[in-house]
Amino acid sequence: MDTLTRIRAFIDVVEAEGFSAAARRNGRSKALLSKYVRELEDDLGALLLNRTTRQFSLTEAGHTYYRSASDILKEIDNLADLVRETSRDLKGTVRVSAPRTFTDADIGQSMIDFAMENPEIKLEITSDDRFVDLVEEGFDVAIRITRLADSGLIARKLAPFKAYVCASPDFLQRYPGLKEPADLVDVPCIMDTNARSLNNWHFRGKDDATETVTVKGPIEVNSPTASMKAVRAGLGVSMLPDFVVWPLLKSGEIVTLFEDRVPDGAAIYAVYPHRRYLPAKVRAFVDYLAVWFKQYGGYCDR
Repeated sequence: MDTLTRIRAFIDVVEAEGFSAAARRNGRSKALLSKYVRELEDDLGALLLNRTTRQFSLTEAGHTYYRSASDILKEIDNLADLVRETSRDLKGTVRVSAPRTFTDADIGQSMIDFAMENPEIKLEITSDDRFVDLVEEGFDVAIRITRLADSGLIARKLAPFKAYVCASPDFLQRYPGLKEPADLVDVPCIMDTNARSLNNWHFRGKDDATETVTVKGPIEVNSPTASMKAVRAGLGVSMLPDFVVWPLLKSGEIVTLFEDRVPDGAAIYAVYPHRRYLPAKVRAFVDYLAVWFKQYGGYCDR
């Protein structure tokens, strides 16, 4: 019996949280999966699963074996993808984590365009504003809009990113005294709670020191699009991403404040786990986004 078959059976049972669920998911009998796992344990001379009539649990050895075996199988599958890449046989599923800010904005079209041009690849997109753990949660790649911190992930920069402090012309007529970022403490502001800074907005001060201004206002919402609508309605000032507000900046419906005082250095990245063999389908996705942003990264009309 192929050892890889036994390993895959063991991993299927663990990830399905039971023999019956694994059998239903993979179209194999419960008895066959149990046989494969038992043979694997015999080969290893160690118990991997504690079994009862109602449930099972991983032994300490099982936990260790599962982590290492999962990584090995991913490498084997990824290596097969690399071989297939020479014939452009790009198939399978790419699990993507992307913030709602990205998927709901015009730049989310990049993923739709990729899917249209690669019909054999299924994109499984999860819109989540938190930073997911790619390895633990099984994602192939994540889109992140941030100043990238050191991590064990590989990152590819797709496009620069800038935040703008925005207000409507009508609002500025009612609050004409906004000369410095510190003046924001005296006016209503709209907070996008996706931003890590929340209501503490950071600006570039003297000698490039960071100046923090604590703001308050009538709306806190985890949506830059909703924040933008509130700004356009004249409810307050907000700090918004460039790819969300550029149409209104272009039309003059909103204007920017303190542009030279807002820190730069952030960008849109595609990040993925450090792997020796990156799956061809994931590489194709990241490469496509990089080219797409070179063409449309200025957020121009398509």
